[in-house]
Amino acid sequence: MSTKPNTPNNSEEVDLGQLFKLIGAAFDRFFNFIYSIFKTVFSVFIWLVFFIKKRIIILVLALVLGYVMGLTFQKFSLPKYVSFATIVQNYPTGEYLYNSIDYYNGLLNDGDYKTLGSILNINKETAESIIKMEINPAVGETDKLLAYNEFVKAIDSVSRKQMSYPEFLDKKEVHTYKYQQINIESIQNLNFEPIFKNIVELVNSNDFFKKEQNKDHVELTQTIDDLELALAESDSLQNTYKGVLQQKQNSDKTSEIGITFEGSGETNKTREYDLFQNDLILRSQIVDAERGLLERKYILEMIPSRQETGLQMTTKKLFEQEYNFKIYYAIILFSLSFIILLGAEFLKFLETYKPSV
Repeated sequence: MSTKPNTPNNSEEVDLGQLFKLIGAAFDRFFNFIYSIFKTVFSVFIWLVFFIKKRIIILVLALVLGYVMGLTFQKFSLPKYVSFATIVQNYPTGEYLYNSIDYYNGLLNDGDYKTLGSILNINKETAESIIKMEINPAVGETDKLLAYNEFVKAIDSVSRKQMSYPEFLDKKEVHTYKYQQINIESIQNLNFEPIFKNIVELVNSNDFFKKEQNKDHVELTQTIDDLELALAESDSLQNTYKGVLQQKQNSDKTSEIGITFEGSGETNKTREYDLFQNDLILRSQIVDAERGLLERKYILEMIPSRQETGLQMTTKKLFEQEYNFKIYYAIILFSLSFIILLGAEFLKFLETYKPSV
């Protein structure tokens, strides 16, 4: 009989006890951390409530004053008008178009209305009435999804997994979208359609894009000629085939026929169907090529809007949202007052704060 003490079991029990104790302490620290976060958030919320309550009169006055300011600006300030046109890019002209708009805005900022009028073929008075020009993609969520779908089809599966839809939208350059909208803001209610046409014509007359357009026209025209020739040959072969089948039905001796077709009647029907399908494919390809030729007739196109005059601007943009003048200035003045009061309270806290050494 062994007289040695059972020390290994005691050691295991001690180790398990310490392990459970450590796990319990970890859970305690985790829940205390979550509790401290909620406590801090709640404390900040309560502090803000009392902060606003203490200064509610000032904030309400700022809100009312901002509303009155917006109403005053809307009634007595000089009216502004906006004209817009939707542009269709049949070629990758976006970067050139955006750079052109930036150049025109630069001339406006410099007050060089003479040069701007010379470029856009307008008189100096009309040029002086322009405040600024803007260009943005005229796309909706559906267009963005379609663009992402085309992108996914064009890349391999590995890259597809690495590029999500939000990342695609973040990295896609805005000037690459097919449809773009140009806005012109002015102090006069004029018809700016001639200016839009001149902007489009300046791009259409660019030598580089004209050369690319000529290349496409030559290639598509040759493609159409080749397809029409192939279709004519296919029709001729189909007519010959039909004639052979007709002769085969009228004669029991295949040796009298110059062209011999092997196989059963079902096989012959299949071949005739294949010829018919080939004709359909060729005709579809001709239609696509002709459509491509029509789409490339112009480098840049403007969609007519029948907009004889500009529209008066009654809203202002704030964080990508449109607000009328009264709401816009009310939000601005309220926000500024809140920030100033909050800053004053923070400075007051710094003066009374004494760090412990």
